[in-house]
Amino acid sequence: MVTRGLAVLIAATMLVIVAACSGGGSPAVAPSESRFDWRLPAGFPLPLTEPDNLQTPAKFALGRKLFYDRRLSLNGTQACADCHQQSRAFSDGRPTAVGSTGQHHTRNAMTLTNAGYNASYTWDSTRVRSLEAQAIVPMFNTHPVELGVSGHEQEIVARFRGDAAMFRDAFPGEHQPVSIRNIAKALAAFERALISGHSPYDRLVYGGEENALSPSSWRGMRLFFTKRAGCSECHQGFNFSAESRYAGHSKTTPVLVRNGVTDGAFRVPTLRNIELTAPYMHDGSIATLDEVIERYVVARKLTLDASERADLVEFLRSLTDKEFVSDARFAAP
Repeated sequence: MVTRGLAVLIAATMLVIVAACSGGGSPAVAPSESRFDWRLPAGFPLPLTEPDNLQTPAKFALGRKLFYDRRLSLNGTQACADCHQQSRAFSDGRPTAVGSTGQHHTRNAMTLTNAGYNASYTWDSTRVRSLEAQAIVPMFNTHPVELGVSGHEQEIVARFRGDAAMFRDAFPGEHQPVSIRNIAKALAAFERALISGHSPYDRLVYGGEENALSPSSWRGMRLFFTKRAGCSECHQGFNFSAESRYAGHSKTTPVLVRNGVTDGAFRVPTLRNIELTAPYMHDGSIATLDEVIERYVVARKLTLDASERADLVEFLRSLTDKEFVSDARFAAP
């Protein structure tokens, strides 16, 4: 049975989300994008696309193929999907990422859950402002080497000339559609469609299913949105992150936040599907959600007892979207 206090909490939560999604007006869908079925979850806004890379089914299909294609790495051993696995909400389960040559990255591979709503990319910089720009980073990184494309662009492009028909469908009218630039655009089109919004939390807030959350998750949700816990100060809005951009709301300024747990300032990632993306933090240094909560309690001197910490963990688990990690649209073609 829902108490009055919890009912008020749900209402307040929905207001926060609606405000975050409204952007001051209804977002318009560009005619060329109306052909793409975003399958947006209830309450979710339309992702913002780049003016020169409007979303189409053909771009999504090409991007999906490229995402799982190891020919995109110089030595043919690694695809985007090796560091971003669907079963792990498009993360990799490692403390830090490992490139195609075996070199270790200094950062944890971030989830691609709702990546299309991010205002910036990478852990500790606000300079990468689009999925198209982000796709270039692992291709051309040399410290460490990730996909190893730098200096071998023509060789990589030549590998995909046999797929010219898919490139022509995705980029009609272009004289030479098979290019690194278009590979990045197609990857961005696929990643932009990786939208997750069917968790138990969503079924409660948007679907009105009062039994979608366990009693412990209910208590954790109430605590999450209090000043005493402080979680929602950084993890805000429908995506539980510090920043979101979407159609009708494109002026979000990317921010890096000092959380009191790690040295330095980092982007606040989404908490959606957090149960599936261990280990945690920018360097993968914390193994479990229980340890994450404990670290924050100590570092920020929070007055949360053991049962409250457990409730917070249960609420975080209620953000897991099982449909997302089994959706055939996002699996290897």
